[in-house]
Amino acid sequence: MSAARKEVSKRKAAEVSLSREEAAAARKNAPNPVWFKPVMFGFMLLGLIWIVLFYVTSSTLQLPVPALGQANIFVGFGFVLIGFLMTPWWK
Repeated sequence: MSAARKEVSKRKAAEVSLSREEAAAARKNAPNPVWFKPVMFGFMLLGLIWIVLFYVTSSTLQLPVPALGQANIFVGFGFVLIGFLMTPWWK
C-alpha cells in the first residue's frame, strides 16, 4: 500500500513541475498588458513636453517647476529615459 502512495506522489510532483515550466514558458511568450504601451509612450511624451515647456518659458515664467531651474532638463530626460528603458519588454 505504501509503495502505491509513493508512485502517486512522484507522479504528482512530476506533473506540478511540468505545469510550472509550461506556465513560465507561457508567461515569457505572453503579450504585454494593455496599459504597457500607453505608459511607455506617455513617459516619453511627458519628458519631451517637460523639456519643451522649460525652454519655451525659461525667459519669463520658468515652468514647469520654477524652483528646480536648470534641473528641469534632467527631470524631462529622466521621464524620457524611463520610457526608453521600457522598450526592451515591448512585444
